Amino acid sequence: MHQNIQKIYDIANKPSRKILGLMSGTSLDGLDIALCEIENAGKETKVKLLHATTALYDNAFRAKLLPLFSTQLVSLEQLCLVHPWLGLQHAQMINKVLAQWGIASKEIDLIASHGQTIYHAPKSLQANDEFGSATLQIGEADHIATHTGIITISDFRQKHIAAGGEGAPLAVYGDYLMFADKFENRLLLNIGGIANFTYLAANASMNQVISSDTGPGNTIMDAYMREHFKESFDKDGAIAKQGNINNDLLKALKANSFFNLKLPKTVGPELFNLAYLKDAQVASSTLLIDKADVLATLNRFTAETIVDAIKLDSQIVELDAMYISGGGLHNTILFQHLVELMPSIKVVSFSALGMDPDAKEAVLFALLANEAVAGTALQIGASSTKNPTTMGKISFPN
Repeated sequence: MHQNIQKIYDIANKPSRKILGLMSGTSLDGLDIALCEIENAGKETKVKLLHATTALYDNAFRAKLLPLFSTQLVSLEQLCLVHPWLGLQHAQMINKVLAQWGIASKEIDLIASHGQTIYHAPKSLQANDEFGSATLQIGEADHIATHTGIITISDFRQKHIAAGGEGAPLAVYGDYLMFADKFENRLLLNIGGIANFTYLAANASMNQVISSDTGPGNTIMDAYMREHFKESFDKDGAIAKQGNINNDLLKALKANSFFNLKLPKTVGPELFNLAYLKDAQVASSTLLIDKADVLATLNRFTAETIVDAIKLDSQIVELDAMYISGGGLHNTILFQHLVELMPSIKVVSFSALGMDPDAKEAVLFALLANEAVAGTALQIGASSTKNPTTMGKISFPN
C-alpha cells in the first residue's frame, strides 16, 4: 500500500483531526485560514476553532487575478500560469502562518482548499442547452500539498455538480451539522461577493434545510470602489453613508429575471458586475448621479434583494434570528438596512453563535474535508445533489 493511502486511512480512524480550512471568496480580499480540531463526522461532528487569520492580498496580487475573474474572454496562457502560481502562493501563506502560530506542518492532518472561483455558470443562467451547470476554481492543490507537505483536499464544487447540484451553496453542509438548533428558527446569512443564506427551522431534519444565493453581496460595490476610488471596498460603508438612495436606479437594478427564479438558485459576478450597473443606470437615466449616491443605492440593493429572497420562499414561515457573516457584516450601512428590513427578528453577528464570522467559510470547508475522509455521503437541503455525495479531491505531498 502506498504510504499516503495508509496515512489517509490512519487519519480517517483518528478520534479527531486537525484540518486547515482555506477560503478565498469573490471579494478577492485575501485568503482566510482557519485551523480546526474536528471530532467524529456527520451529525456527531464537533468543531473547535483553534486559530484563524486572513492573509491579505495586496493590489499587485489582486491584479494577477482580476483579468481572469468572471469574464468570458481571458488569456489562456495567463490562466495556465496563474493556476499553479496561486497554489504556490497559498502554500507559502500557509507555511508563514503556521510558523507564526508555532505549529509544525506534521501536526496538521489535512488542508481543505476551496481555491479561487473565477467563473460560475449555473444552468439557469446560461443559454446553451447542450451544457449543464459549471464552475471553475483555480489554485492548484498539488502545489499546496507539495510545498506544505500536507495532504490537501480541494475542488469540492465539481463533485456537487457531477452529482446533480449547481456547485453552490456548499455552506449548507456545515451550517446544518454545526448550527442547527432544536428551539430556534435560524437564518445564517453570509455576505461575501455574493450573498447566500441557510435557513434552519427549529429541530429541522436534513431534507428540510433551505439554502440559496440571493444575489449580489459586496461584488458590485467592491468593483465600483476599485474603479472610482482605487480602494478594494467601502470600509464601514463610509462613502455609502454620505450618499442618498436613488429609487429610480434601485428599481432598475432589481428588474432582472434572476430575482424571480425559485429558490434554491446560484449566481456570481458573471451577472452582477459593473456592466450590470451601467445597464441599470442607462435604463434609469442615472449615469450622472453622484458616486456616493450610486454606492448608497447599491448598498440598499444588496439588502433588499437578500430580504426579498427570504420572503420568496414560502417554506420560511417562522424566523427568530438572522446571524450574519462575511465581509458585508462590517459594512455598517448594509447591516442597518437589514435590521430595518427585518424588524421582527434578532439580527446579529455570527459571533453570537460562538464562531468568528470572518473564519466561518474556511471552517465549513475544513468540515467538508473531514467528511471526505472520515464521514459518509451527505444530502442536505433542497439545494443539494440528487443523491448523497462526498466532495473533494485528494492531493498527496509526495
